[in-house]
Amino acid sequence: MKLLVLSHSEVEELMPVQDCIEVMTDALAALARGEFAQPLRRGLVPPGAAGILGLMPAYRSSEPKAFGLKAVCVFPGNPALGKDAHQGGVMLFSGETGEPLALMNASAITAIRTAAVSGVATRLLARETAAVLCIIGAGVEARSHIEAMACVRPIERARVAALRFENARRFAEEMQGRYSFPIEPVEDAEAAARGADIIVTATNASEPVLKREWIAAGAHLNVVGSSIATAREVDTATMAAASLFVDRRESTLNEAGDYLFAMREGAIGPEHIKAELGEVLTGAAQGRTSTDEITLFKSLGLAIEDLASADYLYRRAQEKEAGTWVEF
Repeated sequence: MKLLVLSHSEVEELMPVQDCIEVMTDALAALARGEFAQPLRRGLVPPGAAGILGLMPAYRSSEPKAFGLKAVCVFPGNPALGKDAHQGGVMLFSGETGEPLALMNASAITAIRTAAVSGVATRLLARETAAVLCIIGAGVEARSHIEAMACVRPIERARVAALRFENARRFAEEMQGRYSFPIEPVEDAEAAARGADIIVTATNASEPVLKREWIAAGAHLNVVGSSIATAREVDTATMAAASLFVDRRESTLNEAGDYLFAMREGAIGPEHIKAELGEVLTGAAQGRTSTDEITLFKSLGLAIEDLASADYLYRRAQEKEAGTWVEF
């Protein structure tokens, strides 16, 4: 038996964001049809440790059947060292025999599939004419998200804000050569958000970085950075004012700090969740209903997204004879 090993650069080469948007579209629709199973993610949080270990298993019952497992360490201090905060691997297993088929770089898969899911949400929910993009954050996810947004909407200009202006400036300089539209670094999140048609929050903040009064009527928000119950990026007023769409209800009700803080403050409840993205994709639920509606996609990241990505990458690697195949 041979095991496929894919590095960070190989994952990026085999699964660009634009291709992954279609992979995630199919996966989220399949989730809505009941073709995937996954528990809530589990985490090991040792006292005094610099990071945590997260475990995200999933199973696909449609052909070809498969199991997937992402084991990822999250180290919040890594960006200061020039490293991704997410470090780990995604494993793919045969659904017929249980044999391990592949081990792939989790940092690359996470960055690409997370942005791709936001691309799916933006394609479903943002106004067709949305052209002004706000990115709050200047890290790995900010980089992949500007690409995803440009894939699904006619972006004419982008503004980026970060905790430190120098980081926003460096981000804008690095990314400008890749896009035809101007990318402007600004001093703060308010300057980036006001007047924006699409807003992406991709930070490691624990307190809100986005306020309701900065958000224009008709804007679409992708709230990406927080995936734990104790942190949030948007304030309660924003959560209450927006039509809320999620990747998975169960995950949102248990893991999404943006939702849970607003719920504990009495502003919203489970009925505030308008739909899962998969339900909109399959026609079971409606998306945007007016041009003035503020839509908000709360992204948590699902194990089924990692499994779908790994399966796609495995087939692409076979076709391209890419990666490293080792006896196992």
